[in-house]
Amino acid sequence: MFYDKDCDLNFLKNKIITVIGYGSQGHAQAQNLKDSGLDVRICLKKNSKSISKAILAGFEIINIENAIEISEILVFLLPDENQKKLYYDFIDKKIISGKTIIFSHGFNIHFKQIIPRNDLNVILVAPKAPGHTVRSTFLEKKGVPSLIAIYQDFTKNSIKIALSYSKGIGSSQTGIILTSFKEETETDLFGEQAVLCGGISSLIICGFETLVEAGYSPELAYFECLHELKLIVDLIYESGITGMRYSISNTAEFGDYNSNELYYYKTFKIKMKKILYNIQNGNFSKNFLNDCELNFLKLNLNREKNKNHLIEKIGIKIRKMFTWNINKIIKE
Repeated sequence: MFYDKDCDLNFLKNKIITVIGYGSQGHAQAQNLKDSGLDVRICLKKNSKSISKAILAGFEIINIENAIEISEILVFLLPDENQKKLYYDFIDKKIISGKTIIFSHGFNIHFKQIIPRNDLNVILVAPKAPGHTVRSTFLEKKGVPSLIAIYQDFTKNSIKIALSYSKGIGSSQTGIILTSFKEETETDLFGEQAVLCGGISSLIICGFETLVEAGYSPELAYFECLHELKLIVDLIYESGITGMRYSISNTAEFGDYNSNELYYYKTFKIKMKKILYNIQNGNFSKNFLNDCELNFLKLNLNREKNKNHLIEKIGIKIRKMFTWNINKIIKE
């Protein structure tokens, strides 16, 4: 672990950093770096909807040709599927030896979509939170943890760059962990698919459908299988699984162990190992990139199918009951 004492922000002073992209991570990291006193520019397409937001935040907008010429550090914060084209269309043959490229996800490097020239520094700085949290915790002077990795260290100072950059976005306040592009990529994809996104959403929907198909009201099924999830996750976040179990009733805790032992644990482990293997052998990245070539045909079909599920319609109805959810209600 690295902390504030290990990071020298001055190492990046007087160096031009260009953040390519101004989405969730782009806006957060760029604003944090700027507030830390670093020289940050934003690179966007001419027709990008984010230009006005970036200008309003006080950034100079430059094109990719200018970014390559003047920047010591280029930060790739555009979607994974767009990075390869950008690199080979503009950067690979034009960037000067000794410059640094920073990624916040190792996908394109690890799966060899981008094979960088060997005279460049290639670094990973991956904050472990969505962009809005990276920004809000920075403003609270807390920060979120980051993972760092060095893929290529041409100038022999990449670790100093990674630590300085991490401090600039606020991560030195909480902790910086050294890893590899491989480890970050595979564990990140696995966590998303097996637990955080694919796992949780599947568990919620299966539970909801099981109750509704058994004749229970969809409203009650929504409360029991989705709404109350936040209460449990908050307890786990604050004090771990043991702390959560301490806070719930004996009935709930007994049921937790019972269902875990009889139904879930062994079944889930078998399925999760298959998910991990599918990531490690490259099948997931291949399928994702193939769907990208088809303008995300499969992704869009799944979006359309799932947004029309009964749980979503019931959710809109239920959420209107809560005054604290007023902003979400307005959007819906």
